[in-house]
Amino acid sequence: MEVDDGSEARVEEKGKRLVVLLVGAPGSGKSTFCDAVVGASRRPWVRICQDTIGNGKAGTKAQCVKSALSVLKDGKSVFIDRCNLDREQRAEFLKLGSAQIDVHAVMLDLPTQLCISRSVKRTGHEGNLQGGKAAAVVNRMLQKKELPKLSEGFSRITFCHNDAEVQAALGAYSGLGPSDGLPPGCFGQKSQDAKVQVGIMKFLKKAEGPSPVVSKVNSNQSVASIGSSEKKDSSLEREQMPILPNAPQKEESKGKEDAVQAIDNDVCTLAFPSISTADFQFNLEKASDIIVETVEEFVPKLGNARLVLVDLTYESKILSLVRAKAAKKSIDSSKFFTFAGNIIELSTKGGLNCNVIANAANWRLKPGGGGVNAAIFKAAGADLEKATNERVKSLLPGSAVVVPLPSTSPLYNREGITHVIHVLGPNMNPQRPNCLNNDYNKGCMVLRQAYTSLFEGFLSLLKLQEKSVTKRHEEFLHHSGHGPDKNVANGDLKNKRDDAVVSISSKKSRGSGDEVETHITRPRTGNSDSGTQTTNSGMTKAWGSWAQALYHIAMNPERHKDDILEILEDVVVLNDAYPKAQKHILILAQARGLDCLADVHEVHLELLRRMHAIGLKWVEKFLHEDSQLVFRLGYHSAPSMRQLHLHVISQDFNSVHLKNKKHWNSFNTAFFRDSVDVIEEVNKNGKAMIKDDESLLSMELRCHRCRSAHPNIPRLKSHIQNCQVPFPAFLLQSDRLVRAPDSN
Repeated sequence: MEVDDGSEARVEEKGKRLVVLLVGAPGSGKSTFCDAVVGASRRPWVRICQDTIGNGKAGTKAQCVKSALSVLKDGKSVFIDRCNLDREQRAEFLKLGSAQIDVHAVMLDLPTQLCISRSVKRTGHEGNLQGGKAAAVVNRMLQKKELPKLSEGFSRITFCHNDAEVQAALGAYSGLGPSDGLPPGCFGQKSQDAKVQVGIMKFLKKAEGPSPVVSKVNSNQSVASIGSSEKKDSSLEREQMPILPNAPQKEESKGKEDAVQAIDNDVCTLAFPSISTADFQFNLEKASDIIVETVEEFVPKLGNARLVLVDLTYESKILSLVRAKAAKKSIDSSKFFTFAGNIIELSTKGGLNCNVIANAANWRLKPGGGGVNAAIFKAAGADLEKATNERVKSLLPGSAVVVPLPSTSPLYNREGITHVIHVLGPNMNPQRPNCLNNDYNKGCMVLRQAYTSLFEGFLSLLKLQEKSVTKRHEEFLHHSGHGPDKNVANGDLKNKRDDAVVSISSKKSRGSGDEVETHITRPRTGNSDSGTQTTNSGMTKAWGSWAQALYHIAMNPERHKDDILEILEDVVVLNDAYPKAQKHILILAQARGLDCLADVHEVHLELLRRMHAIGLKWVEKFLHEDSQLVFRLGYHSAPSMRQLHLHVISQDFNSVHLKNKKHWNSFNTAFFRDSVDVIEEVNKNGKAMIKDDESLLSMELRCHRCRSAHPNIPRLKSHIQNCQVPFPAFLLQSDRLVRAPDSN
């Protein structure tokens, strides 16, 4: 089939008018296409939209036909802006064609999830199709879709499957002059008829058995939820995609044994579903990006363990997207792959042994609802609910909690699952609690937190296992005087029952403002060197592996030379990995036992003064480069990274990493303790006065200069770029702010 890129020579058809039917689902960009052409073309166009045909309100198809006739009589060309998804809806408009009038179709055949995302997020839509109801409408309309054909009476059809093809078509129509035309024919249609192709695939499957490839459902197909076992059929076009290694197909029993043999079942494995994409209706494209990016970050930390994304069928859209994106990033397929099967029957029916499974939980951590949550609680029995309730009662979006599965649980005995990690993602479903109302900026952040929390939970189990094996190995050598016991050395998670449960939130590997504390749900024993700390309330805080990065840099700076700006006798200087301003560095103490300000006493006074002086030296360097900058030096009251560190941060707060209220308030409320105040308090009282009040992080957003309130970070950033009000008086005192000598 011929392809038109809009660059062909125009065909002279003097006096010929055009009727162009836009064909596509809500959210495919029909109105945007029309408006762009009308605004750019030298040809007189009129857009006719059924959503506004009745004096600004929705009208009928008959009104659109009548209006089109009137416009054509005036010598103008017409865009018909309505969905026009089946032959019947297009028939009346095709009757407008004549010797002087050509009827074209522009088929905006974009991915279903893209259309849904656009429809859900838009506001002020002419037809009021927006918000939560849009997804169901788009899916329902696409079930009736019939691709336009020349045999219907069109002189030209242009198919657009992506943004590049849309832009090419837009350019072709925008470039038309009053007497220009476009070549007739069908442009951009995929080469094979979809129904024929699907029929051939079904025939081959029956005749030849399992194929070396699996089909990926075209994005126009409605997405099946994780909780549904119904296998959806489709006559839509499919494309071939290779299976990742170690990801066997769903086969009949005859071929199943061979597939299972390819899987190494002696490896600690976390099987997890796609979080928030089913019941919570999170956009699949965005979700798949986040899954792959987070997996890519954690794969190097897994050692011999692995991660497996699970859904009921390989025709799952999320599996297809993740497989393709993981392959592009060349992620080690022995460490991460996708698998089709029921997450509660992976061993007995899928041949895949998993020690740990993730549950896409609700915030109450209760059975019920549908999908994965209901299935796991039912399969695990009352033991799981009891074990969960003993440790935590609820879960915040973006968080995860690791729960040991009692050995009395059917899921433990039948499937060999030792731990369940409950994880809660963001909600885009208005029928569920805590809906984000299509705020995908926040939604993506929370979903990334959720996967990070999940994988950190799994890593914590691996570390406990490693410590357990090492301890038992040492005890064996001590008591027996012989070589290591292979059975002990090869012990797995089934031999280690962890009674301490960690509630984990999102963390980054190094930085300051993108992390949240990790808390143990009940007191533990420990000390600073072991990565735990007793708080003023008597609870024990554990620094997760993510939060140990600064500690490791401080203890072994020579191993991290690429990340370090300066190494001194007792201090290390480095850039914050997620800077919240143009200039943002950390002055890191090298002393052991100094996790945070709560550990500081009078004996550390000289170290605090030295850290402050080094910070001032770097400020002087930065001011020499840009004298307009203003700096503040200070500590977080309750830092999220282990090892005492002083922030040296410019007050422009111009950074893509400053994304939310927590980031802003961690530097612009009492949560941020000025270095000069800390030094004075330690000198006077022998310790810093710490008020560990995390409610400060959720305070309203206020400008750090004029203290005006703002509803969100973008509005606040826009304001502070222009705010020239002097800084508050308390910041102008005691050298809390540092600026060039000649600055006001």
